[in-house]
Amino acid sequence: MEQSFQQQPLVQPKNWLVESILVTLFCCLPFGIAGIVFASQVNSKFTAGDYAGAAQASKDAGKWTKIGFWIGLGVLIIYIIAIFAFGATAFWAARKDIQYR
Repeated sequence: MEQSFQQQPLVQPKNWLVESILVTLFCCLPFGIAGIVFASQVNSKFTAGDYAGAAQASKDAGKWTKIGFWIGLGVLIIYIIAIFAFGATAFWAARKDIQYR
C-alpha cells in the first residue's frame, strides 16, 4: 500500500518592510535601517526556498522594528516632558522677576 503525504502549503512570513520604513522615518533611524535590511531578506530567502532563513529574517526584522519604535517613542516622551519642564521653569522665573520689579 502506497502512502501519499500532503505537504501543507508554506505561508510566507511577514516581511515588516512597511513598518520598518515608517520607524526609520519617524522614530529611530539606526534600528529602522536594521529592520529594513532584515525585512528585505525575507522575500528573497522565501523565494529561494530557504524557509528557515526567511522565518529568522522576519523575526529579526520584527525585533529591530519594535525596538526602534519603542526607543523612538521613549525619546519623544522624554522630549515632551523636558519641553514642559523648561517651559514651566521659564514661566516661574519670569513671574518671579515681574514680582520683584
